[in-house]
Amino acid sequence: MKTGTPFSSNSTKALLLGSGELGKEVVIELQRLGVEVIAVDRYDNAPAMQVAHRSYTISMVDGVALRSVIEKEKPDYIIPEIEAIDTSVLVAMEKEGYNVIPTARAVQLTMNREGIRRVAAETLRLKTSNYRFALSYEEYKKAIDELGIPFVIKPVMSSSGKGQSIVRSVKEIEPAWKYAQEGGRVKGGTKVIIEEFINFDYEITLLTVKHKGGTSFCEPVGHFQVDGDYRESWQPHPMSNVALKKAQDIAQKITDELGGFGLFGVELFVRGDEVYFSEVSPRPHDTGLVTIASQELSEFALHVRAILGLPIPEIKFWGPSASSVLLPEGVSRNISYHNLEKVLTLPGTHLRLFGKPDISGKRRMGVVAVRAESVEAARQRAKSASESVVYSFD
Repeated sequence: MKTGTPFSSNSTKALLLGSGELGKEVVIELQRLGVEVIAVDRYDNAPAMQVAHRSYTISMVDGVALRSVIEKEKPDYIIPEIEAIDTSVLVAMEKEGYNVIPTARAVQLTMNREGIRRVAAETLRLKTSNYRFALSYEEYKKAIDELGIPFVIKPVMSSSGKGQSIVRSVKEIEPAWKYAQEGGRVKGGTKVIIEEFINFDYEITLLTVKHKGGTSFCEPVGHFQVDGDYRESWQPHPMSNVALKKAQDIAQKITDELGGFGLFGVELFVRGDEVYFSEVSPRPHDTGLVTIASQELSEFALHVRAILGLPIPEIKFWGPSASSVLLPEGVSRNISYHNLEKVLTLPGTHLRLFGKPDISGKRRMGVVAVRAESVEAARQRAKSASESVVYSFD
């Protein structure tokens, strides 16, 4: 494997589709290895655009605009970092010889909960919750009759927990349906998945790396969510050897099926020693931001090494770590961050300010990742550090 020099005739190019905070870290890792990076997103000055060699602002669900950028840049690697993409274009471009990471099929399947759930449960026979799909309110009510209450409802196409609800009573049935319709990527007529509620003990993300040397696993990541959106994560999450082996087996099977090279975030429910497949993302996972502090190679460095076909001889884990997001609330295009010296007082603390250009309501604007002597201590320090940041909106 070789790389060229950015801006030269022999440059190695990567086109990043989605330029949020996770993409920003991917850009940095790519550039460390000499790759010329072009960032794309739907709005100007997105975090990854701020560190990329150049950028484009387009709607990535606009297939004509997406194809135009790809044909203009002729990248060696097309790296989707979000789900709101016209995947039919990626499938077509892959057939034309472009390298879509990890594969166009993987991107297409995982952006739609119906596609990946059917592959996991019906093709691979992995253990999942019981589920139904519904396109109408009548189908939704029928699914509830079959699955019972409580249950979970999600749009088949959404991100960051949008449109997701746990329904625990009859009075919540209709509001949950309306919320799912509002939260889906396609407004109105949104197909939903209704899942049996599993009273699990905990949920983990198993960061799984497919690389030329085989499959490698990071330590399991535990996390705390609000409305389906991550607020804290920690590593390692304690689990029995039996459960860990089952989790790794599931992750191996689903990532083998999806194919290609890169890092996958495999989400799993665990109850006792039983492990249930939930979802998988063919890219770095937000809960994996904890690896900034916990590992020699972060999830972003691992993703890039795998994409480029470079060796991953080991995943060195430094020790118990945790992350906590910065979640201010306000309306502004001029955001300032204060009291940062307090955040970085203790050793083993890492701060990332994402550089998002505006805020309207609550928005994840940064993260603190901390390494400590125990997971509990790391969680306390990370939360305390993230809460010590003061914001002003000019």
